Amino acid sequence: MRHTLPIAPQFYVTAPQPCPYLEGRMERKLFTALQGETSEKLNNSLSKQGFRRSQNVLYRPSCSDCTACLSARIRVSAFQPNRSQRKCINRNADMRRNASSPWATEEQYALFRKYLEARHAEGGMADMDIFEFAAMIEETPIRSRIIEYARPEGAGRELAAVCLTDVLDDGLSMVYSFYDADLTKRSLGTYIILDHIDIAREAGLEFVYLGYWVPGSPKMGYKANFAGVEIYKGGRWQPMGDPNAHEEEIHPLSVEPIAEQVAHLTLPDSLPAADKS
Repeated sequence: MRHTLPIAPQFYVTAPQPCPYLEGRMERKLFTALQGETSEKLNNSLSKQGFRRSQNVLYRPSCSDCTACLSARIRVSAFQPNRSQRKCINRNADMRRNASSPWATEEQYALFRKYLEARHAEGGMADMDIFEFAAMIEETPIRSRIIEYARPEGAGRELAAVCLTDVLDDGLSMVYSFYDADLTKRSLGTYIILDHIDIAREAGLEFVYLGYWVPGSPKMGYKANFAGVEIYKGGRWQPMGDPNAHEEEIHPLSVEPIAEQVAHLTLPDSLPAADKS
């Protein structure tokens, strides 16, 4: 089923499928393609309205009767590491960061497979082959970087973690990250976020976008552990505050109809405004 503004871009809705975060729920996504000269501006604009990028697509959860998924970001100026996070930084002081253009390697893919087998063996990416992996990394119409973290190993290095990162006009968006799950004491998932906060601060960027936070989902609980976290709720960004104060709304009337959601989107100045009448 397709819903469009009276001008490009066009918006579509996926068919319902089982939710990967909350058992017994069905998920649905609103999405649009990133293409042409306006891709960068469209990505910047819609990222500020709760959308995420996957290759050349921008999407946002739009489930018919659930509003559990909330886009989350860290306001860099409001972040201060807690005691546990300072220890994490110290434990990984030997890590070496390398940022480059998004190009997939066999070394990355081997680490990716190891990560999936340890953490997401039943997930939607479990069957991804090296060609699909390369597409995930390399098919980007906007400014993206692949950031590798490696430990010194003799005269060479040992790849420990990787993050595909988009550079927005107001921050960094962590599109997808994976790491060596055997290095549990290093808390590499936390370390990658902490390092991205440093990168954003050094670049003068305001935010680090983390993807979606889902109240009640153990998979997403770690995102609430960072100071300065904001969530996109009720059409605006707001401080998360107490994570336990947020509960998903499950009701047929808790979600706007798709056509109204599209009409309420704000598009870049370079595109004609949506008809909100």
